[in-house]
Amino acid sequence: MIKKATLQDTNFFYELYMHPDINPYLLYEPMAIAAFKPIFADLVQKELIFIYFNEEGLPVGMFKLIPHTYRSAHIVYLGGVAVHPQYAGKGYGFLMMKAIIDYASNRGFLRIELSVAVQNSKAISLYEKVGFEKEGILKKYTYLKEKNTFIDEIQMAYLV
Repeated sequence: MIKKATLQDTNFFYELYMHPDINPYLLYEPMAIAAFKPIFADLVQKELIFIYFNEEGLPVGMFKLIPHTYRSAHIVYLGGVAVHPQYAGKGYGFLMMKAIIDYASNRGFLRIELSVAVQNSKAISLYEKVGFEKEGILKKYTYLKEKNTFIDEIQMAYLV
């Protein structure tokens, strides 16, 4: 089940965004929760951030959906995809991705796009398994300040 995040979900999202195994693949540098709260509040206010719940009603994953506008209004960008490490390797990533595709297509989006670090082989495999296709490489797309390095990302898309 998918639901829009609320401010009450701050700690769950903070834990995922700042987890050392997850953080290198997401948008935000490591930070204290006080610095994260206004960022999260903005995402909640704009209704861009979501939680995925398992069949027992427990939160297991997160993601952002950022719709494009005007001539590209049929496109939604999928970002911030993560499954809590406690639930990793149990099939929840696949179930969450299928739910995201259904959620986006039921809202009229015809294209779901994302970018993924070239070295994130688990995510790439998952995205391909649910039907995303590689479209190209984005050179030096993400800068990891903590490591003072750039990483390339693969542009992928799912066409509804």
